[in-house]
Amino acid sequence: MTGCSIEEATCGGGEYPVLSVGGTGSACVSNDEEPPKGYTRYPEGKVPKHVGDEWDTYWQTHTVDEDGKIVEVPQGG
Repeated sequence: MTGCSIEEATCGGGEYPVLSVGGTGSACVSNDEEPPKGYTRYPEGKVPKHVGDEWDTYWQTHTVDEDGKIVEVPQGG
């Protein structure tokens, strides 16, 4: 045993996850960079840490609109 968690981290060390504005896409950005155009930081307290965790699952059906408001993603969107 190595002592490592079996959970897959959302991003690697030195990175943080960002959410696609108006969509369910995500990416990882270096800690010393701002999100690229079309992406935003997850709202505080609602950041996914591991693949399949509570917030990772939540953001599969929700997104942030251009005003920063959390909205549900339309079916098939």
